[in-house]
Amino acid sequence: MNAPVDVSFFERAAKPLTTYRKYWASRFGTAPFLPMSREEMTTLGWDSCDIIIVTGDAYVDHPSFGMAVIGRTLEAQGFRVGIIAQPDWQSADPYKTLGKPNLFFGVTAGNMDSMINRYTADRKIRSDDAYTPGGVGGKRPDRSSLVYSQRCREAYSDVPIILGGIEGSLRRIAHYDYWQDKVRRSILVDAKCDLLLYGNAERAIIEIAHRLAAKEPIDQMTDVRGTAFVVRYAPQDWLEIDSTTVDEPGRIEAHVNPYLMISEQAKEQGETCDAGASKTLQFMPNPNRPVQNRLPNGKLIVPPREKSVIRLPSYEQVKSDPVLYAHANRVLHLETNPGNARAIVQAHGEGKTAKDVWINPPPIPLATAEMDHVFDLPYARSPHFIYADDLGGHDGVTKIPAWEMIRFSVNIMRGCFGGCTFCSITEHEGRIIQSRSEDSIIREIEDIRDKVPGFTGVVSDLGGPTANMYRIGCKSPEIEAACRKPSCVYPGICSNLNTDHTPLIHLYRRSRALKGIKKILIGSGLRYDLAVESPEYIKELVTHHVGGYLKIAPEHIEMGPLSKMMKPGIGSYDRFKQMFDRYSAEAGKKQYLIPYFIAAHPGTRDEDMMHLAVWLKQNGFRADQVQTFYPSPMATATAMYHSGKNPLKRVGRDSESVDIVRGDRRRRLHKAFLRYHDSNNWPLLREALKAMGRADLIGNGKHHLIPRFQPLIDGTYTSARRKNSTSAGVKSSPVTKGRILTQHTGLPPRKKT
Repeated sequence: MNAPVDVSFFERAAKPLTTYRKYWASRFGTAPFLPMSREEMTTLGWDSCDIIIVTGDAYVDHPSFGMAVIGRTLEAQGFRVGIIAQPDWQSADPYKTLGKPNLFFGVTAGNMDSMINRYTADRKIRSDDAYTPGGVGGKRPDRSSLVYSQRCREAYSDVPIILGGIEGSLRRIAHYDYWQDKVRRSILVDAKCDLLLYGNAERAIIEIAHRLAAKEPIDQMTDVRGTAFVVRYAPQDWLEIDSTTVDEPGRIEAHVNPYLMISEQAKEQGETCDAGASKTLQFMPNPNRPVQNRLPNGKLIVPPREKSVIRLPSYEQVKSDPVLYAHANRVLHLETNPGNARAIVQAHGEGKTAKDVWINPPPIPLATAEMDHVFDLPYARSPHFIYADDLGGHDGVTKIPAWEMIRFSVNIMRGCFGGCTFCSITEHEGRIIQSRSEDSIIREIEDIRDKVPGFTGVVSDLGGPTANMYRIGCKSPEIEAACRKPSCVYPGICSNLNTDHTPLIHLYRRSRALKGIKKILIGSGLRYDLAVESPEYIKELVTHHVGGYLKIAPEHIEMGPLSKMMKPGIGSYDRFKQMFDRYSAEAGKKQYLIPYFIAAHPGTRDEDMMHLAVWLKQNGFRADQVQTFYPSPMATATAMYHSGKNPLKRVGRDSESVDIVRGDRRRRLHKAFLRYHDSNNWPLLREALKAMGRADLIGNGKHHLIPRFQPLIDGTYTSARRKNSTSAGVKSSPVTKGRILTQHTGLPPRKKT
């Protein structure tokens, strides 16, 4: 059996990034920008690239852009890395621009999933793209990483293709595709790439690059964590755990206690954790039959994790059976902790065409020193000079909206242990927080101050996936490595979670004390249920780091939808607001919270949205922009949307059903409740409120949700019951819509966010 996990589990589990011997090409030194043309390669003295990264985003050499992070990380290992950004996908010619790479093509759709980037939640194509110069839309194809992989194969058929980025992470198994309303195969099968890297890929890509440089065939690299690949048959020396049915979910259901240590599991079975214990189990693996995981006394066997693989229902099964899809989603999410996750396999095809998609356990998180190494690399901190400054840029820097948004911000951490079911961070970055050192962050702030054109002294954000999880994690590394809970803060904050915000408070104070720094703002989303555990942090934040408005995301007020989101109740928001208001008053500042809410999330009834609209009206909030639930591939909430089942609990034919908001009309209604103040929504809301038996919310009083009257073009109001009431002489007083909507809000007018 496995040895007990100790306090240095993650440190022992992976080779540090900086301990590899550099590749011979390191003699060429550091490139000012990774080259995008043959001319640049010639200037650098290169005759070829070792690695070429193909990306759906414009190339911005900044640590917030994936192609720059991976490119610079590989460059630091001594490899020559070129970039092909947003290539035309109509032929293979643009993929030959830099010549044939010596080692491999690295393919990514970019910082966003290409389908989410290109389409709205209503499946309408977007006219803009924040990751393209000038914000111009249409510069990338649907399912970009799949298309790019195929073109790279056409360009040079013998060059290995390694697919990565969030698009690959979210499509590593059979997944529900919202845009086609069907379950699609793993992207590995469709892209025909050699390897897929999921999650933050620095550790995996470095190991693979060095092994390829040592002439190891890529089809033999089956032992790298954070990778997935296609195999014909599962290895015979692995123990296959059958989880292909909801009735017999296999060993996965034996993990009742998420804190059960390996030694305790062994004790329950009458075994020990010494190295020779596994020899007594007498496994007889058969590739055609799942292992019977029981001892003669009937107790379940805990096979060694490093040689265990869980078989999910096949692609054909989950495609035709939504309940099995929800079950597979649940099993996958239980195997996301790098400390205890096992390999997963899923069959695609039948008979002679059958293939297995094999997914290794997640990558080991980066240690602080490794995070510093990645973020301290010599980024130019600007878009590549190939982009002409004719698109409204600043100080010679091309205007790329995503770059404009983060050019004065600093990423201080990765990961999120919130586990929100609609969010893709868990599937991509994982739950374990990876933090940079304070010194590394300070160096980056100083670089922005000294080197980035247009800096005025205001840092727009110190954050990451969340604003306030810096250096927060499990009190015990042993428990952290063994835990299988999907969230550390739901349904309440775990007793094993360290909620100390002191390191973040100290970072804020040190940052704003730097010479030339006028203001440090916090722009990342705040986890307010965590923040209320540290009143000192809230006081520090409110007093010094809020620029008038602070965005937070309660998402809803009703426990029905909140329980399906794994978000806290509105009581946590109320506690935070009280502290926010008190400390703002003490600082002599008028500051406001801007709450964000989701419409049409699984588990949301029409009545839930009505109650939320009433709450918004009572609290004086008017949503300028509305977030509608967007089913991203592999998310838990997407499994709810597709199956109508709740994969947060054991999935069965008769297990809990979830109310799903389907159809354009109902989705419009939920959005309309969030924008109750928009007169265009009043006819739909009147009809719905009457059908719900809540016509009492229709009227002209301050306690009503919407008025009885509909505005005319000239700003006057007429009865909604009579189309021609104005001509009949029944006219309301000429009060403008704006005054009606603001008279009870107590908030000043604000810009759209």
